[in-house]
Amino acid sequence: MTAEPSRSAGRMRASDADREAVVDQLREAAAEGRIDLDELDTRLGQALAARTRGELVPLTDDLGPAVLDSGEPLTLQGGVHGAARSGRWKVPPRIVAYGGMGGVRLDFTQAECRLREIEVEVDAQMAGVRIVVPLGWKAETDALDLGLGGLKDKTSGDRLPGTPVLRITGTCGMGGVVIRHPNLRERRKQRKELSRST
Repeated sequence: MTAEPSRSAGRMRASDADREAVVDQLREAAAEGRIDLDELDTRLGQALAARTRGELVPLTDDLGPAVLDSGEPLTLQGGVHGAARSGRWKVPPRIVAYGGMGGVRLDFTQAECRLREIEVEVDAQMAGVRIVVPLGWKAETDALDLGLGGLKDKTSGDRLPGTPVLRITGTCGMGGVVIRHPNLRERRKQRKELSRST
């Protein structure tokens, strides 16, 4: 019975974000000399033509940790005490956030992200979902149900070349969804952390 979920995950249709994640990993492997240019061309062609996640997995299996997971999204549940993802973390292609009574905070400002698109499904519930993105990132919210809490998009809306797009779906619930850039205090904290690490 345990094999069934992985088989169904392998049959899932690959998204543009899935294919792009594999392409990025292949290019990085070629830059590090782990595959030669001929093999890179072959694998890139297979990645771009892949229709399912199952077709993508073998392309990176021998290159270390796979970019693709089993098909399960990163799920954050606010519950009573809240949940957050911040600091240095690796962004997966799909994220699901349930606000609950404590709320969820997603902070992408220091995250490692090589994806062109990130699917974020929200159910803001009572306490809402707060999303912090770097300057230049764009959030698309046309498919978001505003619910009672509504949406506050405080980002500039201007996307810089090569930066990701967050495709946000779901419902704002009663707590609402806020999307913003880092505030002054957060930017100062980031600069201090950067100066310590150099």
